[in-house]
Amino acid sequence: MLNRTRQMFVGQRTQMINALRGHLAEHGLVAARGPAHPKRLADAIADENMALPDNIREFGRLYLEQIDGLTVRVAELDEKMKRAAKETNLARRAHTMPGVGPVTALAIEAFAPDLATLKRGRDFVAWLGLVPKQRSTGGKTRLGKSSKMGQRDIRTLLVSGAMAVLLAVERFDPPKNGWLKRLLTRKPVWSPPSRWRTRWRVPSGR
Repeated sequence: MLNRTRQMFVGQRTQMINALRGHLAEHGLVAARGPAHPKRLADAIADENMALPDNIREFGRLYLEQIDGLTVRVAELDEKMKRAAKETNLARRAHTMPGVGPVTALAIEAFAPDLATLKRGRDFVAWLGLVPKQRSTGGKTRLGKSSKMGQRDIRTLLVSGAMAVLLAVERFDPPKNGWLKRLLTRKPVWSPPSRWRTRWRVPSGR
């Protein structure tokens, strides 16, 4: 219930931030995505020099109050999850892995089956849905994309944690991740081609 409650509050906060961004974008106030950027919108709403109708400011403050309240609730739940992650042996062991925090550790504790029933790590990966789809026929092996047929919560958290570790290796070059650095040399993190990033750019004359 702790995991689901935090997930619900985070989703509601994201929904309200996106709604506020969309409303204010119609009045020329644009902010980047994510919970770290609504401060620009809050400063713009509080700025009396901004040409905003009074009712827009009123509704904007209402959104900001709800967002702040959800942020406080999420922070309280994060503290509870940190304490809960120290109470069980499995969560403590999972927390020692790179990219695994209290939220991921508790999700594994709550949603994963008894790990003693799995013979190897690949069985756990298959249970998560991180193995490729099999399209083999006539003795010829054909592997497709990840099946994503398993437990969604743990899979999402593990992928997010893994991407954070990869970005940290590229940015800070920690000495303990030499094997990961060699892996990134062979297979770098995928990024969209430049033609994709510029395809929808609006010409300056429009």
